[in-house]
Amino acid sequence: MKGGMQGMLRQVQKMQEDMQKVQQELGNKTVTEEAGGGVIRATANGNKQLISIEIDPQVINKDEKEILEDLVVAAVNKALDSANKMAEEELGKVTKGMIPPGLNIPGF
Repeated sequence: MKGGMQGMLRQVQKMQEDMQKVQQELGNKTVTEEAGGGVIRATANGNKQLISIEIDPQVINKDEKEILEDLVVAAVNKALDSANKMAEEELGKVTKGMIPPGLNIPGF
């Protein structure tokens, strides 16, 4: 039994090391989402940080400021949702088989 416990502890330690590596790599991975048919583009990284916003100059109209703001919010939310999904997928590759499905452990 002792060898089994030590083996399991080694697996957990390796999984933690792999997760740290994946989390560092996620900072270099990006996703870009659009709103308004592509006139607004938001890019976020795997750490769920907004990296950039691109606005097509043709849509900049002071009379439609609220519409533009709504499109920016929509694009940012889409990008952050995609970044979250990307992070979950990458971290899921590391924890596959180690954590039972449905068991929500923060950070895993």
